[in-house]
Amino acid sequence: MMVHSSAPLRVDFAGGWSELAAHSGRESGTVVNAAITLEARVDFLLGDRRIRLRAEDTGDRATVESSGLLTYDGKLDHHKAALNMLPVTGGIELLSQSDAPLGSGLGSGALNVALLAGLARCRQEDYENTELAELGFMLETSELGLFAWKQDQYAAAFGGFLELKLEQDEAKLRRLLLTSEAAAELAQHTILAYTGHSHFNRQTYGRVLAAFEAGDPAVVAAIRATNDVAREVAAVLESADWQRLATLVDEDGHNQQSLDAAMVTPETARIEAAARAAGAWGLKPVGPGAGGCLLVVCSPNQRANVTAAVAAGGGTILGFDFTSEGVAVWQQPDAVDQP
Repeated sequence: MMVHSSAPLRVDFAGGWSELAAHSGRESGTVVNAAITLEARVDFLLGDRRIRLRAEDTGDRATVESSGLLTYDGKLDHHKAALNMLPVTGGIELLSQSDAPLGSGLGSGALNVALLAGLARCRQEDYENTELAELGFMLETSELGLFAWKQDQYAAAFGGFLELKLEQDEAKLRRLLLTSEAAAELAQHTILAYTGHSHFNRQTYGRVLAAFEAGDPAVVAAIRATNDVAREVAAVLESADWQRLATLVDEDGHNQQSLDAAMVTPETARIEAAARAAGAWGLKPVGPGAGGCLLVVCSPNQRANVTAAVAAGGGTILGFDFTSEGVAVWQQPDAVDQP
């Protein structure tokens, strides 16, 4: 049997850094995000004698004789971690594909959730969406020892527009009440642009975390402020007030940029200046910043001008819509077994 899975990527509107464990462990954190039609997909083929792993979007491949030989070496580590968490008997082939550029900041949780959901089906097991989200978070943090964000995993598992409140280790989820018409209207007010370089910077994350734990007043204030903005964003999305949303998105972006000097790169600064000059209402880094993608909010009347300016400034436009669909798993007989 061949098993297939898919999970959506996400954009976040506000609150990302407030889910930092050091913050949400002392004060509650709030994140508001939405799943988009860009996704991560994984195919699983059971019956091989070996474990074969491949990522179509990066070109990485790995083959090992058995699960006991899986080692984390920076190459397909998420695939290996998923297999270590949910091992299968015998061999298996995993083929993954992501619609997002590497380091886009659109949520590595989509791959985690798709991997785990597919492996659960291979094992004839069922997990609730909350369990898949938490397992995805554990994959990155406990298994791989990486920085990770719960919002990525929850968006991938549930889909739709979400408000996620984090207190200690508990995540409380609320689906926002947006009609399909409002979601389509919002898509016409937003542009997603890849800056051309990865958002991931372990040194930047480390400096922000160290500054927060040391009680740096500017960093503490910025993280508290992004939490406050997220609380208002949830209500603004439900009221479909797109100009107010742009103001809050802008505010959240400024809060992120004040966390560390490296949050503003030459590439993001150039694209931001071009978007604003063309009439953008507001913008912010998607994810933790320092590269990756930018979410731009503008009037539909100015959309073509802003899109052209962003592209001229070096940004790659990623087409997307919002989606209410979360992780999906299905299976079919292997084609070679068909008559």
